[in-house]
Amino acid sequence: MTGTQVASPIHRYLERLHARFAELREGAVATYIPELAKADPEWFGICLATVDGCVYEVGDTRQPFTIQSISKPFTYGLAMEDRGRDAVLAKIGVEPTGDAFNSISLAPDTGCPLNPMINAGAIAATSLVAGDSPTDRLERLLSVFSLYAGRRLTIDPAVYESERDTGHRNRAIGHMLRNFDVLTADPEPALDLYFQQCSIAVDCHDLGLMAATLANGGVHPLTRERAVRADLVETILSVMTTCGMYDYAGEWVYWVGMPAKSGVAGGVLAVLPGQLGIAVFSPRLDARGNSVRGVAVCRALSQELNLHFLCVPRAARAAIRARYSVSEVSSKRLRGEHEREVLDAVGQRACVYDLQGDVTFAAVESVVRAIVEASVQLDVAIVPLGRVTRVDPCAAVLFVPLILDLAATGKQLAFVAADHHPRFVRALEEGVSAADAGAPVLSFADLDRALEWAENRLLAAHGPRAVDGKALSLAEHQVCAGLDADAVMRLGRLLERRRFEAGALIVRKGETADALYLLTAGQLSVLVDLPGGRVRRLATLSPGMPFGELAFIDRSVRTADVRADSPVECYVLTAGDFARLADDDPALRIRIVENLLRRVARLVGRLNEEITTLTERD
Repeated sequence: MTGTQVASPIHRYLERLHARFAELREGAVATYIPELAKADPEWFGICLATVDGCVYEVGDTRQPFTIQSISKPFTYGLAMEDRGRDAVLAKIGVEPTGDAFNSISLAPDTGCPLNPMINAGAIAATSLVAGDSPTDRLERLLSVFSLYAGRRLTIDPAVYESERDTGHRNRAIGHMLRNFDVLTADPEPALDLYFQQCSIAVDCHDLGLMAATLANGGVHPLTRERAVRADLVETILSVMTTCGMYDYAGEWVYWVGMPAKSGVAGGVLAVLPGQLGIAVFSPRLDARGNSVRGVAVCRALSQELNLHFLCVPRAARAAIRARYSVSEVSSKRLRGEHEREVLDAVGQRACVYDLQGDVTFAAVESVVRAIVEASVQLDVAIVPLGRVTRVDPCAAVLFVPLILDLAATGKQLAFVAADHHPRFVRALEEGVSAADAGAPVLSFADLDRALEWAENRLLAAHGPRAVDGKALSLAEHQVCAGLDADAVMRLGRLLERRRFEAGALIVRKGETADALYLLTAGQLSVLVDLPGGRVRRLATLSPGMPFGELAFIDRSVRTADVRADSPVECYVLTAGDFARLADDDPALRIRIVENLLRRVARLVGRLNEEITTLTERD
């Protein structure tokens, strides 16, 4: 197995998405601002940023362009911070207009702009930015925008001059706002700041993190600095939802379903609250002034990854319930000392990622990312779905390439209880089969069997395993640890050697414990019956282990069945012979009891460690 990290399925998905929509060449670059006409129509970048700071990007994500109207929601939030919600609402409404971005949409009774996303409302919001001078107000605005982006942003002087020299319609809007006392002073300073605001240079990577900052309640996912008060974020997102895409807002909510804002330089920003931010950059615009590729990409992302904000996960807790390795939590198969040493040493190479609740894109992204990041040191990943209530279609889209990439490097991904979600399994099988890579879709009915499978893989790869069917001598048995040859011989005289066929019931629940069994060959399992005819395995034993010892020493009844999984050989010490040792050979009896107790103590200690591990991760 190689130590190569596998590629991120999310990044590969974005690469495929980019390649698909790079062929979309409808629309045209904006020309009404001369400087924007210089953009290369083939520029195209996609950036997806999660609220915990993971960024996926493909294409021209570091190509600078100006933010334009995408600045409007950020300035709106800044105005509310500086002047208060009531003061802003007194001057700017929140009603969608269904009009284009540069429409002069004013309330007939007050002359106030109908919302802050049209130019009239944005100019009014810009006029409310605090500061004692134009320089102060510009610095205030740039500082806040820089907090959103996580780096210092600046003005593109060429675009600013072009905006200023051609912004006649916006000047007309500004003077109309002054006429209605929405602007209470000369509109030129507010207009100049608005032109500068639209001319802030960003790239797609910046916009992705700005969107993720809004998704994260106003805190930048990487710098952890707050860009806007948490109580204002839902207001900003609400207005983006109803007004951010202008006369396309209704269709956008229907097909995409995320608060969003577009700009005529080709940027589109979308926010999935609590999960992620999306940014797309492509200068070709449609008739409404929205990026053609940007709209298409966001629509595909929403539908293929089920990102519509009205599709709400039913689980309130984190999707990854627990994460642990097989060195921390083992299967019910009890291992000999050598195998246990190997598993303790390399057990971190097999990890369980236990999921719960609704498995949406955010849940899949987090577990896929965790597996990818660990893949250098990982041989096996196990994903239990027993506590999962729903698996979104996007799960198969992202898990299929992960299965294939892991298999290509000699690693494997397995699911537990995947049969509870048959559509997911079918999509996995179809995706893997289409790749024709020969990688199986592995699923186990229960976690215990998956853990044993993972342990066996690790033992096969990193250490020799005991060969099933090879009989141990009595002296090699755990019960005989520390006994000299004479003591082993004395014990051997008391033992009866027995053989059982596979499937034989060796010990039955409820029977009196009249014998101690010392397993020397084969494999057997300790089982209990559950309601509904189900059977649960409590433990699987290998050669060298005793069984039935607790009830034997306590002279109580058996609490579980013991069944042979394969042909079995064992020595049997009867209760009568064991009792006679108290008089005939007390030292031997004491040594047997000590070895049995030592084994029980190790087993209980390990169980306590596993309980602690699972409790801490619950």
